[in-house]
Amino acid sequence: MFTIDLTLQNTPFPLSVQRKSAEAAEKTYQKIMEAMSSGKPELLELTCEHQSDKKIGVLTSQISAVMISQKSGAVGTGRTPGFFALAEDKQ
Repeated sequence: MFTIDLTLQNTPFPLSVQRKSAEAAEKTYQKIMEAMSSGKPELLELTCEHQSDKKIGVLTSQISAVMISQKSGAVGTGRTPGFFALAEDKQ
């Protein structure tokens, strides 16, 4: 499963949708990048393949970053979702 995270301006947490294949994730990533670089604000609607009833509508001029990550297996890789993760203090 591949997750595409969107960071919006003035929003502290990312929005995310998931794709089952690398090709579908890359296609969605490119679609978002093209919409961001077009320079004109458009409404972009994204759906999630993992949760079929999940839909996100976002104004492209508000997207500040986009990222693809892969979740392998049933258990997460230990990384916090999104762009930033705090390091744990080991004592």
